[in-house]
Amino acid sequence: MVAETLWITQTPPQFLADDVDGRVLFLRATERLKAQQEGRSIEQPIGGLGDIVMIDSVKAARERGVLQSKRPFSAFTEHGVIWDDGSAQQVDAVIWCTGFKAALNHLNSLGIIQPDQTIAVHNCRSVQVPNLWLLGYGEWTGAASATLVGVSRTARAVAEDIAVFLA
Repeated sequence: MVAETLWITQTPPQFLADDVDGRVLFLRATERLKAQQEGRSIEQPIGGLGDIVMIDSVKAARERGVLQSKRPFSAFTEHGVIWDDGSAQQVDAVIWCTGFKAALNHLNSLGIIQPDQTIAVHNCRSVQVPNLWLLGYGEWTGAASATLVGVSRTARAVAEDIAVFLA
């Protein structure tokens, strides 16, 4: 099976240097915390929580030329999305990953948001919109799914579910 993926981001993604990994980020955060506790300020390289760590799979994607993101579309259609210029594009599946700022307003037009500000899902798949998956929104999308460890577990299962859906 060959997959073509659209990667939609609110802002252009920022990638950390290849030699910066979780260990380096932990050391930087520890150093910054210690300096704050001691009333000092320190100069550190740019790189924040939203920046992408260049693990092997991300480096491989970069080599394939697939780390190109597009800005968000303006609306959903029954079988795809509408871009800001009015053009439409068919998509087979949508995986909505929230990062650290979960919000659902962008899905209002689908009429699927419940009074408790969740969406009815089964294994992260929308019950009402069968080609929509939601990740990282909190416990209703998987145990500890608003954390990196929790969403990693959930994401694997969602990827398998989507593969079956698209087969």
